[in-house]
Amino acid sequence: MLEIRGVTETWESIVLVDGSKAVRILVDTRTDLENELSLLPAGTQPRHHIVQPKLAVADKCIAELDKVILKLQKQFQKMNTLVEQLETLFYEIHKIKGWQSVQEPLWATWSLEKFASSVSDILTPYSRSLEMHKDIVNLLRSHSIKFEVSRDAMSRWVAQPWLEDAGWDNYWEDLCEAEIDRWNVGK
Repeated sequence: MLEIRGVTETWESIVLVDGSKAVRILVDTRTDLENELSLLPAGTQPRHHIVQPKLAVADKCIAELDKVILKLQKQFQKMNTLVEQLETLFYEIHKIKGWQSVQEPLWATWSLEKFASSVSDILTPYSRSLEMHKDIVNLLRSHSIKFEVSRDAMSRWVAQPWLEDAGWDNYWEDLCEAEIDRWNVGK
């Protein structure tokens, strides 16, 4: 469970630090470009290069967001592997020690069976969050996207609505603190 918590903490960092920075710079760069172009008199061309440098920054941000998605996919795969390992541990202990041993509470009230059968529930909100982040990156690829749409995408990126109720911090952290002896030792 500590390893799953570690994966979710890395997820948060990737989304809220790396991803948010790239989204913010992308939206700000496009806004700056729009503002600079709107200052030009109608029918005139700028006297210096405005568009190309801004588009280069925007493309760099999109490439960074693609890297963020790859990092999130890697974290999701790690989470999936950890869930599978807990399920395998359950079956192995059941095979070696019998049914009663996996039904007894480990520390407080939850048994290994309860942890193994419930922990996979964490995959659904993270899978949905990953898909939402992919959709946002695909939406932001267009250089002609309106500011309001970009701002909404930026808000959804940070809010991570799929993790609001069912993510690690809002469910599993409290549960593990109540159920696992010495959960927060060393944190």
